[in-house]
Amino acid sequence: MATVFGASTSPRQLREQAASAGKGAGTNARKAGRALVEAVGGLASKAIDRTLLTDERVTTAAEGRRRLAGQAETEAFAEDIQRVVVLAVPVVRTLARGARWTRVPWLMVVSSAISIGVAVRTGVRELQVLASLVAYRLEQTTGAPGDPALVEKLAIDLYLNPKRTPRLADDKLRVVRLTRKWVLSGVFGRKTSKRASKALDAAERLDAAPLSARWAAIRQSSRTVDRQA
Repeated sequence: MATVFGASTSPRQLREQAASAGKGAGTNARKAGRALVEAVGGLASKAIDRTLLTDERVTTAAEGRRRLAGQAETEAFAEDIQRVVVLAVPVVRTLARGARWTRVPWLMVVSSAISIGVAVRTGVRELQVLASLVAYRLEQTTGAPGDPALVEKLAIDLYLNPKRTPRLADDKLRVVRLTRKWVLSGVFGRKTSKRASKALDAAERLDAAPLSARWAAIRQSSRTVDRQA
């Protein structure tokens, strides 16, 4: 009989306990992942909302690049960024212990708090500037302030994939992908400036009128479904 887990633990019991522990670790990892995604989603929404509350708008992609080249002002989100970092580090360390993450040097994981923090702060600023340009395009085309939810949706979609024209198939935010982008950019030290620049160019070319009309239809459909539920 084995004695690691108890005075009379059998091999079968050991296997069962090990399996249970593995399931528990997996559950904890999933919970941590969900909490991280929620934190990133909250931070992104807060940052964009703060941008839309001002009357100042980015009017061109070139202006957006100049702003991004300047000093980032993210002090207002310091606590939110810190929360993302605190949640991200254990998730990254858990993933790094998996076989699929053998390329991740342990030293990089240990220092991930700093690198992820830098990536998130940079990402927040990029998303704010992009959202400001998106809002400007909507306002200029429709003659009215854009729906903040639409601005957020378009900004995140363009930020993640500048080459793809937004189609607004639904009103869901790609927060999981945004989380992955920010965290992995920090872990691997990837620069996001080129992609952000391309996103600004894409935002400047937005055909806002059909997007606004499509968004209104999606929101109306969602309200109808909610009333029928």
